[in-house]
Amino acid sequence: MLSKIYSATLIGLDSILVEVESDINNGLPKMNIVGLPDTAVQEASERVRSAIKNSCFEFPLRRLTVNLAPADVRKEGPAYDLPIAISILFTSNQLEGDLSNSIFIGELSLKGELRPVSGVLSVIQLAKTKKIKNIFLPAKNANEACLLPGLNIFPCHDLKEVIEHIKKIKLINPHSYIHEKENKFNTSMDMAFIKGQEHAKRALEVAAAGHHNILMTGPPGSGKTLLSKSLTTIIPSMDLEDSLEVTKIYSVAGMVKAKEPLLTTRPFRSPHHTASAASIIGGGRIPRPGEVSLAHRGVLFLDELPEFQRQVLESLRQPLEDGEVTVARVLGSITFPANFMLVAALNPCPCGYYSDPTHECTCSPSQIIRYRKKISGPLLDRIDLHIEVPRLKTDKLLKKENGEPSSAIRKRVQFAQSIQKKRYKRLNFKKNSEIPAKDIDEFCSLDEKGKQLIKNSTIQLNLSVRSYHKILKISRTIADLEGSENILINHLAEALQYRPKIDY
Repeated sequence: MLSKIYSATLIGLDSILVEVESDINNGLPKMNIVGLPDTAVQEASERVRSAIKNSCFEFPLRRLTVNLAPADVRKEGPAYDLPIAISILFTSNQLEGDLSNSIFIGELSLKGELRPVSGVLSVIQLAKTKKIKNIFLPAKNANEACLLPGLNIFPCHDLKEVIEHIKKIKLINPHSYIHEKENKFNTSMDMAFIKGQEHAKRALEVAAAGHHNILMTGPPGSGKTLLSKSLTTIIPSMDLEDSLEVTKIYSVAGMVKAKEPLLTTRPFRSPHHTASAASIIGGGRIPRPGEVSLAHRGVLFLDELPEFQRQVLESLRQPLEDGEVTVARVLGSITFPANFMLVAALNPCPCGYYSDPTHECTCSPSQIIRYRKKISGPLLDRIDLHIEVPRLKTDKLLKKENGEPSSAIRKRVQFAQSIQKKRYKRLNFKKNSEIPAKDIDEFCSLDEKGKQLIKNSTIQLNLSVRSYHKILKISRTIADLEGSENILINHLAEALQYRPKIDY
């Protein structure tokens, strides 16, 4: 008797339906799994055998073939343990019933207990697309599965519980969970606790309002890292659409919390400078999302920017320009979303004290040139705002009163973003930084004084076309922060201040 049970496999961030078929024939007791399984899937034979026996059922002592279709798609991970076990029990006449409207996923322990798996949200989206109503999965994945309503989510603790439900001996109650969208901000990183650096705070406000990339240059201890970490406290929380998009990425990466699966706060990723290109961009034999995708709709912070490998920095060009990254491998090419805000920090020289009035720089001119040349011109050209963060003077450091709190700045940022949302509601972009070149003239128009100023600045600063467009986009954001419908000359003048002051 042949049996067919539905499961799912991940391809990038999406899932496709997998049919788990099994067949029993005469011959020496052996279990073969076919259909391009990886090592984890092949090892399912031992886990399934022990799980069935320890759940008080009989494992067939004959030649057993399990097929995972479609056969030309690579299968990986332990999520096929449960559907394989159910399929075998159907084939050996220990179970019967119609499961054509059900999907099974889950890893089995030797005792038959179910362990959580990754990528559940992608599977749930697949089920809604295919109009499959019943989902059987590990109990620890149940909250995540309820992010999308309209399905019957059955939380299962072990194999025996699933079998009893199919036999209608003891039914499993569908799981229900209401996700509360909470706005959580790290109050310990509030902007109010950062003394001075008003110019840097203003630049971060502009960057947050328009989703612009920013580069901070300054000596050690000037507050670059602290300012970067405080950035997330002035960025409004994600709406439900963005939350589900980010949660899906984290689900595939296996980084979703069982109790609070929905991510509402903006991601903040800060990889070490020793990270490889594959870990930043994404990769692996079967591509998986990297740091740029984990920072989607959030912040990617690169501290000590010149210390990163040249290959890593150059690989950021595509995601910074397109908001996505394509990872090509022998087994396939996958495109991951990577619409993040880049926040980078660096010292002006290897010792860090070039142009610092209180410390003498010990670097030779050739060392400074080599240090700055680690960052290419095309990469710098993709960064919108360039600011200097000088050493804080003692009198400002000793002031007792706090600065402006993050909540006040966040209100202004939210106001500017609401203007952008209304302006671009019928278009395929959301923020000023994403305005395509063909729409620059429509959304970033200038008066005669502004046109003359940008013309003179383009000649004097030798601006590229990309830099020219970025200045206009920053001006648009500054105007939005003030609630101005038109870009005025003072908005343009402030945007021009955020061009590089150091010759890289």
